[in-house]
Amino acid sequence: MSLQLRKHFEEIITLTDEEFDYVLSHFEPKKFRKHQFVVQEGNDVDHEYFVLKGLLKSTYPKEDGKDHILQFSMENWWVTDYQAFFNRQKATLNIDCIEDVTALMLTASNKNKLCSEMHKMEHFFRIKTNGGYVALPQRILSFLQYDAKARYQQLIGKYPQLYQRLPKTLLASYLGVSRETLSRFTV
Repeated sequence: MSLQLRKHFEEIITLTDEEFDYVLSHFEPKKFRKHQFVVQEGNDVDHEYFVLKGLLKSTYPKEDGKDHILQFSMENWWVTDYQAFFNRQKATLNIDCIEDVTALMLTASNKNKLCSEMHKMEHFFRIKTNGGYVALPQRILSFLQYDAKARYQQLIGKYPQLYQRLPKTLLASYLGVSRETLSRFTV
């Protein structure tokens, strides 16, 4: 568990054993069951989650009861409702488990503490945040620039493991197509 987090950090920064032990002491392990909410609309959002094992989906609930799938999160990804997490607001998203999930939780205060005490950690989180800033417009632009089949090919090309793990109804919803339309892409 800790080795996976350390390897993730060391893609960007180098930590001594003592530094890593100190950083790790700020995280709390947590297991979630399939279909369990990690973040639920209307609740406080006190944690950011580093996914060790499993698959989650982040959705925006519509008034008609249907959800817009914003993203999927799998191993070595960070996830939370960032608007609520950073602004200390109630969640506007739901994040729930598609599979059983094991994650490491980090509170906003512990994240701020680590960043203020260790320049390395501030650098790490800045680089990760920058990646998120790049990914979000790419997702939006894919809907503006490409048809559904091209979006499907782009997603599968970038994340081939998702195709094997996601129920096709969720994959279709994420792409903004019906299950039947998705099945035509996969023939």
